[in-house]
Amino acid sequence: MICVWAKQALLPSGWAKDVRVDIGPDGRIKTVTTDAPEAGDRFGLLLPAPVNAHSHGFQRAMAGLTERRGPDPKDSFWTWRQLMYRFLQKLDPDHIEAITAMAQMEMLEAGYAASVEFHYLHHQPGGLPYANIAETSARIAAAAAQTGIGLCLVPVKYQFGGCDGRALGAGQDRFGNDADRFAALHAGAVAGLSGLPPDRAHGAAPHSLRAVSQQDLRSFADRFPAGPLHIHLAEQIPEVVEVQRNWGARPVEWALDNIGLDDRWCAIHCTQMTPEETLRLARSGTVAGLCPITESSLGDGIFDGVRWLDQGGAIAIGSDSNIRIALSEELRTLDYSQRLRDHSRAALAAHDRSTGRRLYDSVLTGGARASGRDTGALEAGRWADMLALDAASEHLAVRNGDALLDSWIFAADDRLVTDVWSAGRHMVKDGRHIHRAPLVRAYCRAIEELKDAL
Repeated sequence: MICVWAKQALLPSGWAKDVRVDIGPDGRIKTVTTDAPEAGDRFGLLLPAPVNAHSHGFQRAMAGLTERRGPDPKDSFWTWRQLMYRFLQKLDPDHIEAITAMAQMEMLEAGYAASVEFHYLHHQPGGLPYANIAETSARIAAAAAQTGIGLCLVPVKYQFGGCDGRALGAGQDRFGNDADRFAALHAGAVAGLSGLPPDRAHGAAPHSLRAVSQQDLRSFADRFPAGPLHIHLAEQIPEVVEVQRNWGARPVEWALDNIGLDDRWCAIHCTQMTPEETLRLARSGTVAGLCPITESSLGDGIFDGVRWLDQGGAIAIGSDSNIRIALSEELRTLDYSQRLRDHSRAALAAHDRSTGRRLYDSVLTGGARASGRDTGALEAGRWADMLALDAASEHLAVRNGDALLDSWIFAADDRLVTDVWSAGRHMVKDGRHIHRAPLVRAYCRAIEELKDAL
């Protein structure tokens, strides 16, 4: 039995003092006791740790290397994508494992307990499958075994280069599968998770409306009845134009009318929605998987967070391209985007909760749903996904209650994260991952080998 005690902790009932959390050998919380005497490992401030709901781990190696203007004076997401395609042609399975492990380590140090890997880099350059069709999925699992992060692996189906069914273009050949080959790949990926601890999870994803046929999109939920379902949706204006031109409806409109979106689904980005689409999608139960740092980096647009949350919509947060892995900054960027658009302050606060508290509560709940993970609260029976903040920091001085979250998210950063547990695994201590040195060495070796591609 692991015992963790905190002077203050955020419980489902609200803030509590002198909280003892007992964790069983299975990684689940056994009991939570308030007004408890000091015992076990002692901390000043304990929070549930959220899920990183959307990651492409391999893209971490590109961070900081795509900030020059390309040959097109209107450099955009689409020119960035071409750079990404050229880079991934050089990646082998060893590189994918080392880079993903580095990203997962940084996620844990930022305060995430688990990650949803939206994984579409399946085959060899040229499109030929590996001998094990799920080889690269197995490398994602191997990275999680090294880092101790809670993994939800979401293999991604990607078949076409656009809504008109055209063939995959240069750089996309490593992604491609028809329905039968993807089913085999998905089964192999799930089997490859068997060596991970029991908090592992899996889902499935059609990449986007551009990359999968209408028929497959309509039948996808039935074909993969277990686990969460993810999809990129309404990220870019050219995407909206393409779907509308070819399928006669805007992306969110088409998905709502044809896919049967519900609480199994996590729609990633949704930065290009009309007010009516926002209302309908929020009411469907679909989780909005938001990645504000990446969405800012790629110029995607601004998610309609005010309208969404006011409708009771669920949100989760993710690091997507992993250009920067920073939990508090994702939340801050989401809220500041609303303020900038609407010329307002505290845009996402509620009458009974501060901005930071409302955001944090939302991503805890939404991340649990988007990952199919029994997490999101310091509560008996849940996975012991927890983080401790440095209560002695000057940034938290004389703060209590919701002001603690607001001060972390808006006045400080993730350097306040001292400790992180994933299903009871104490992977971050004193702000550093317990296996940081070998993980960094492996990453640096991979980057050295890839230097010509970078």
